Amino acid sequence: MENALQNTLLRDLAVVMIVAGVVTLVFHQLRQPVVLGYILAGVIIGPHTPPFALIVDEGSIRTLADLGVILLMFTLGLQFNLRTLRRIGSTAVVAASLEIMTMVWLGYQVGRLFGWGKMDALFLGAMLSITSTTIIIKTLGELRLLKEPFAKMITGISLVEDMLGITLTAVLSGIAMTGALEWGAVGKTAGKAVVFLSSVLVVGLLLLPPLFRYIARFKSAETLLVAALGLCFGTSLLAVHLGFSVALGAFVIGVILGETREAGRLNLLMEPLRDMFIAVFFVSVGLLINPRVLLDYWAPTLVIAAVVVAGKMTAFSFGTFIAGNDLRTALRVGTCLIPIGELSLIIAALGLSLGVISEFLYPVAVSVAAVTTLLTPYLIRHADPMIHWLDRTLPRWLLNSLALYSQWLARLLEGRSSLVASTGVALFITALSELVAHLSA
Repeated sequence: MENALQNTLLRDLAVVMIVAGVVTLVFHQLRQPVVLGYILAGVIIGPHTPPFALIVDEGSIRTLADLGVILLMFTLGLQFNLRTLRRIGSTAVVAASLEIMTMVWLGYQVGRLFGWGKMDALFLGAMLSITSTTIIIKTLGELRLLKEPFAKMITGISLVEDMLGITLTAVLSGIAMTGALEWGAVGKTAGKAVVFLSSVLVVGLLLLPPLFRYIARFKSAETLLVAALGLCFGTSLLAVHLGFSVALGAFVIGVILGETREAGRLNLLMEPLRDMFIAVFFVSVGLLINPRVLLDYWAPTLVIAAVVVAGKMTAFSFGTFIAGNDLRTALRVGTCLIPIGELSLIIAALGLSLGVISEFLYPVAVSVAAVTTLLTPYLIRHADPMIHWLDRTLPRWLLNSLALYSQWLARLLEGRSSLVASTGVALFITALSELVAHLSA
């Protein structure tokens, strides 16, 4: 029995990597984003594409895909530092909070416009409010934009959004089960987040730099890599046990190790391992896509995808700008943070498991995730042309006024980002809880 399972996993992994390799080679030749090639490979070998499914054990492939998310966020954390996180803290909280509340409201209105029930519409809004960090970071890396200053801001916003999304999930669970807002569950979730982040940062910064200086004395790449991966997976597991995403745990421990002298060497060691499992992740996204559902629900899918693009672009750009960034940076951030992803599908699965949403909503969410993922590389590529067009079109007095505002606010907030961020989180939790409770009433 065990041998059969091993053969099944080996066969599935071989199919994934062979088809992904062929398709991405074609996409390289066509000069198209490789991410799209991975997703197309998943559609080709998936259970919904005739004549038969080439993948036997989808669960194992999704487990390997989770490894891709962990390794990507860990290596991303290695490239960050705590000074960067402090600098973008206020922007991340303001932009993420504004976007989530905007998209929850927009999604609810669109769902009601289609004649769907209140809980369907509410869960739709929640699904649309969460952006996929994995898809965005991979796309930016492929376009060689990860080292740009705005890319670090995008990562910070995405991670804050993930944490706030967990709070939103707690709010939805309480309303779905009791019909009322459970402030106790909201407070418990927020408290766990503070304790988790504070504990990992304090303990990690005290213990890990001297530990890795000691490990580096052995001059063994294998020992260094295994020790780092052990910490990475262990922290991710702790995050999951506390109800957070694996991405959050992996990123936090990556940031801590990024403060050590061995950060650059670790990043080089991680790169090939990360790229392999990230390929599996995007193929697993393609496995979820059912072309028949895209045909059956093409009208709602296209409308919802259009709302996601317009709503997220506007909310993120406005939130980034009012937090004290220039117009160019704000528009680049807004253009990148479009696709919905894994946490959105978790929210949809939560609604199904609680029996409060219709069965069609999950495949619709998957379809919207696919469409927004396909659009993301092209939106990012056309961000600069759009910015240049606005620069030529908008009145000069307006552009000068906007620039003066961003400079004034940046000076005002200098050195106060931590206070602004913590205050913003508290206000967000209160405001979002009241909004969700009002919509569900």
